[in-house]
Amino acid sequence: MWFFIALLISNPSWSADPNKPHPHQGIATQFKNPKRSDLTATQEAKLKSGQSVKTQVKAGNGGRGIAVMDIQATPDRVWQIITSFEKYPDWIDELSLCEVYGKSDESVKAKFIISTLMIKVEYYIQHRLHKADGYLTWSLDYSKESDLDDSTGYWLIYPSPADPTKTRVEYSVDIRIKGWVPSFIEDMLADQGLEDATRWVKRESEKG
Repeated sequence: MWFFIALLISNPSWSADPNKPHPHQGIATQFKNPKRSDLTATQEAKLKSGQSVKTQVKAGNGGRGIAVMDIQATPDRVWQIITSFEKYPDWIDELSLCEVYGKSDESVKAKFIISTLMIKVEYYIQHRLHKADGYLTWSLDYSKESDLDDSTGYWLIYPSPADPTKTRVEYSVDIRIKGWVPSFIEDMLADQGLEDATRWVKRESEKG
């Protein structure tokens, strides 16, 4: 919900044209070979209790958040869930479409539409798959114009150091919104985005 409030404040109308290139080739952090987070004993205890650990880093007109969680599932199962792009609308509230339009062993391009409160936001993401190394990164597909100014991030997947029967998953996203957004809305947006991501991945990975 806070995502759409931010969008309303920053830019009440949207006119992205996927037949045109994006206005720039990236302003947010581009993630390559992400590293595991160093957690404190308190944070490890929080993970052990079944909760996630979340932090935020402000950056430009938006910010980067990091969420860490332990999931009772194998790395292969978690990887299967986060790469089942066509099923995202069934799992993520307010996401009305996720349509793959380009795919190879190392890359998946997908169109996303999120909609609520009479707002439709369309954007195009290129995912880069590094399954052997346990991570997936993404950025906008800059060959197409998106309603978002920029979005980059990663999933990092590895056996939990605290419990070998679980998988530790780290999720980080840097979102830039066109226009001006108040700082308190940025904070709520980043926090809610992390909360939403940890919830659906954990839920779907632990099913069955």
